Amino acid sequence: MTARADLAATLYAIAFTKQPAPEADVGPRSPRIVARVGLMLGICVVVCLATGLVSHWIQHPPGWFAFPTDPPWLYRVSQGLHVITGTAAIPLLLIKLQLVYPRLFARPVIGTPLRAAERLSIAVLVSSMIFQLFTGLMNTAQFYPWRFFFTTTHYAMSFVVVAALLVHIAVKLPIIQAAFRSPLGSTEAIDNEPVTGERGVSRRAILGGSVAAAGLAVVAFAGQTVPFLRWVSFLAPRSGEGPQGVPVNRTASAAGVVDMARAADYVLTVVADGRSRALTLDDLRRLPQHDSDLPIACVEGWSAEARWRGVRVRDLVAMVGGDPDRAVRVVSLERGMYGESLLPAAFARHPSTLVALELHGEPLTVDHGYPCRLIAPNRPGVLQTKWLSRIEVT
Repeated sequence: MTARADLAATLYAIAFTKQPAPEADVGPRSPRIVARVGLMLGICVVVCLATGLVSHWIQHPPGWFAFPTDPPWLYRVSQGLHVITGTAAIPLLLIKLQLVYPRLFARPVIGTPLRAAERLSIAVLVSSMIFQLFTGLMNTAQFYPWRFFFTTTHYAMSFVVVAALLVHIAVKLPIIQAAFRSPLGSTEAIDNEPVTGERGVSRRAILGGSVAAAGLAVVAFAGQTVPFLRWVSFLAPRSGEGPQGVPVNRTASAAGVVDMARAADYVLTVVADGRSRALTLDDLRRLPQHDSDLPIACVEGWSAEARWRGVRVRDLVAMVGGDPDRAVRVVSLERGMYGESLLPAAFARHPSTLVALELHGEPLTVDHGYPCRLIAPNRPGVLQTKWLSRIEVT
């Protein structure tokens, strides 16, 4: 009877006695799932940073930097990855914030110096990443509801993100290491910091949902770079369509060059070491013509394949006795920040670099740069100067 009474009492206690709350670590907010979502986010951040630096250095090259001319699709892939990984980072950041937000309000607010460093790094990291992802997303749509210059601000803030991320990883490294050494489904406690402890969604479901959300974001935007995904890229600002099969970022009307581009007395002036040659559009058409199959890729992440036809830049340089080992400055009829660009010597003498007169077998439309424009491999669209008026060998 005593054994039966003891068993009955035990079963009653299990069924009806309130059990202690589970360890904070065993729920869906476990450091194990947080670390794994953080790893995916970190990979996106690293790829986005590296490709963003490449794009910035191409446009504002430091003396030590030189981007290759071949393969000609390299910049297209690089900038496409930049926008795709930046887009994938948005849902991953939101999921990670949802997983850790109870800890953001845990007491004490400051505590030890190590805790204070952690709290500060989190505040800087979260705010700078939100800023970078929001402004980057707006840039893909060419929508700028602010007064600062996007390019330099975005570049500077990327270093703030990296610095805050490194501090955060350094502070959390013991927890991160323990989280990755332990299986995802383990119930062993890792971090003793209190959390709300709500349950109901498994860690594997959260991890799978994170992958699915990032994948959906990629598919929604990748079509502006990956042609076979265009039919499902429902959020891509550019579809790959446009005049002559290529999108247009800046129209001739917006640049204020319509009348000058269509003027009957238009000439392209080529200059080197005091020697110059003025070429009309008919003169350019009489010169040897060459075809180049080059993608045009813009910093907003869109790109499109195109066949261009025109005169090689190196032939125009040779016409005025220019040094092929010098950079070439190309000047547009447009005035302003992007009214000219500097073409490094390796690009200027490349056989695919053209003063293009035709696109897909037709004369350029005025929005694509009529009467002529620069097209070169591995150059951002903003540096593929349109409405050329002058070429100078530096």
